[in-house]
Amino acid sequence: MNASPSPSVPPAGSAGIDVLRTLVGRRLPAVMGVLNITPDSFSDGGEFIAPARALERARAMIAAGVDIIDIGAESTRPYKGARPVTAADELARLKPVLSDVVALGVPISIDSMKAEVVAFALDQGAVIANDVWGLQRDADMAPLIAARGAPVIVMHNRDSVDPAIDIVADIKTFFLRSLDIAAKAGIAREKIVLDPGIGFGKTAEQSMTALARLRELDMFGLPILVGASRKRFIASVSPSEPSERLAGSIAAHLIAAQRGAKIIRTHDVAETLQALRVAHAIESKP
Repeated sequence: MNASPSPSVPPAGSAGIDVLRTLVGRRLPAVMGVLNITPDSFSDGGEFIAPARALERARAMIAAGVDIIDIGAESTRPYKGARPVTAADELARLKPVLSDVVALGVPISIDSMKAEVVAFALDQGAVIANDVWGLQRDADMAPLIAARGAPVIVMHNRDSVDPAIDIVADIKTFFLRSLDIAAKAGIAREKIVLDPGIGFGKTAEQSMTALARLRELDMFGLPILVGASRKRFIASVSPSEPSERLAGSIAAHLIAAQRGAKIIRTHDVAETLQALRVAHAIESKP
């Protein structure tokens, strides 16, 4: 598969990098809203797969003040049970809705580990790529992103959980590999955001450790995104179903913000924004 852009397709990079610089340059973290157009996502699978429902959800997030909408058409749920789909499946879900979501005027990121899907989304006006395998799964991904000049979110992931490892050391090693891949492909460092992948390939304890030690990732000198929204580690502390984890999600995201996260990815935009704004207002007082 050749995912390189055709000569007729303009680069997506300038808009994306301008958006990224603006958002991560603020004192208050940017809020990325989750839009899953999938039948099997762990929290809201099937709820927004119909194009009309997806657009309604996007409009609601915009009304709540979302900074970025992250749209995904394959469940990458961080637990067993996710069903891999083909690029054709993802494209079939995206085509009826993506251009309409882009037209709403909020920056769009495309959550996919497939270069073919990312290329289509960038063609439609998405401005950021969000790769849950950190450029390490699809060999075409890094060259595509380099050719388009688009910003990319590089997330840590593992094929299996190993409770015995130092998860933060593993995250650092993974990011070093991803950054090497990015550099060799020609992706500018200023276009990279790092995501420790809370819940992905990690025990509940390891997810909490990654959050507690988030400042260690400052060594890379890159913006950090944290997506702890409704993740299972919350239930390990306070037994709950995904829809019952709002308070735990906010607690994790406030701690992430205190530890330097520049982007917070959440299912619950209005509530997360309120929490971040109140915390920021309090911390700003002398």
